[in-house]
Amino acid sequence: MRLITVTALASSLALAACGSETEGEFTTEDGESGEYRIDQSSGESSMTVETEDGTVSMVTNSDAPTNLPAGFTMISGAQVLSNTMIDDGETKGSLTTFRSEKSPEEIAAHYREQAEEAGITIQIETNLNGGKMLGGENEATGTTFSVSAYPDDEGVVTGQLTISEEPG
Repeated sequence: MRLITVTALASSLALAACGSETEGEFTTEDGESGEYRIDQSSGESSMTVETEDGTVSMVTNSDAPTNLPAGFTMISGAQVLSNTMIDDGETKGSLTTFRSEKSPEEIAAHYREQAEEAGITIQIETNLNGGKMLGGENEATGTTFSVSAYPDDEGVVTGQLTISEEPG
């Protein structure tokens, strides 16, 4: 849950910082503090958040490393639009947005196979408006994942992959 909260905070800060300060410090309503840096020329954002549970570090950029947690890999031919890698020392996670010429079904099949190899049980699978979403968890390891993929009017698919793992 902490990963989701920090990811949402990172997204908010990245959007709020567009066109404004390129680095600074902040304090949340919960008293957590952090600092951020945005490189206007490359679009890279980095943030460190201090919480009572420890330090969370993030880097967001279309060029951020895509060495995804839990043995997942990007589907071949994907164009990464943005990638947020999170590491707080206990939990590693990623939030990756990408475009692909593969169908939502092909994307879902790719990530289903990788999820099952990681011992993840698929707990949700939905087809909606030509798109596909699935997600699940490996309860023994705490690894969770979800992927969604939806085509636009030209048939190009935008996907979002979220993975979180708690290394043992």
